[in-house]
Amino acid sequence: MPLKMVDATVSSFDQVFEKFRSEAPNNKANLILFLADKDPATSLSWCPDCVRAEPVIYKKLEASSDDVALLRAYVGDRPTWRNPQHPWRIDSRFKLKGVPTLVRWENEAVKGRLEDNEAHLEHKINALVAGK
Repeated sequence: MPLKMVDATVSSFDQVFEKFRSEAPNNKANLILFLADKDPATSLSWCPDCVRAEPVIYKKLEASSDDVALLRAYVGDRPTWRNPQHPWRIDSRFKLKGVPTLVRWENEAVKGRLEDNEAHLEHKINALVAGK
């Protein structure tokens, strides 16, 4: 299967991200999807935009014939994410403003991004994966 998926939390991100970066040259596209955590009671994300975007993103990536790596980075529960000092909000590489955010990682930098209000749009996902 062309889609390689790995998950990370805020606490495990650095270690998972290092492996993701080291394998990046082997893939046609490297994407990071920043998501809200799932509510243990419902198994659904607390973020309605994530609930809407996730199935569309997975469908598009699984249909790709190219080797695609997807790092799913879970931002935490709502209070954790709302903290203005959240590590991914202040990280100069990512500068997250909302979830979900889908970024294309290429040559050690973000080369494109879909913010929360557009991460569910198929044509935009296709363009991001294709590097356009």
